[in-house]
Amino acid sequence: MLNLFPLESPRLFVAFMKKIIVAVGSIRKPKLRAVTEALKAFAPKLVPDGDFEVVGLEVGSGVSSTPSSCEELMRGARQRVEALMQAARETRKPWRYFVGLEGGLEVLQDDRSRRVFLESWAYVSDGARGFYGRSGGIELPEELAHEVLERGFDLSDAMDRLAGAIGIRDGQGAWGVLSSDLIQRDESFRIAVITAFAPFYNAKMYGRASNSAS
Repeated sequence: MLNLFPLESPRLFVAFMKKIIVAVGSIRKPKLRAVTEALKAFAPKLVPDGDFEVVGLEVGSGVSSTPSSCEELMRGARQRVEALMQAARETRKPWRYFVGLEGGLEVLQDDRSRRVFLESWAYVSDGARGFYGRSGGIELPEELAHEVLERGFDLSDAMDRLAGAIGIRDGQGAWGVLSSDLIQRDESFRIAVITAFAPFYNAKMYGRASNSAS
């Protein structure tokens, strides 16, 4: 069983199910939806009789609003998880898994020019160990990359300006605009979450990866 966020109706108590709370370091709906949808894919492998619930808490990433390297994206996702774990200790929350999500840019150079890709990263921990995952990447138009990297605009603001819209970040996201809605922000984070959780739900392949809920 998987509970969506927030709980919109009273949920039945199922005595034999294990309550597994997954905390996400954000209250943005695309990120919470992404974790919820990812859990639908692998929850039966993670804890077959688990009763999953997704909760969100806004925490800081400690990185820039638009990270511009894999290293910064990874650090931001990990620091969100560290902030979640600190909050859980201070408030005695029974959260089982902690998820940090970070979107931003990876800047690469080919033989001819700079290439800038939008990527979504996830970091997942059970409190003892953690693992990273990421989506694929979609290349930014040079005009958009210039607005962010040289002119200092936040990616969401630059997208709103260039697309002539408001609030793209909380809707289809830059992924949706760039892919003509074939891939939306939720989906990019969903893939990152599935890959980050792999050592937990596929522990046999990953050796001694911890499945703390078992």
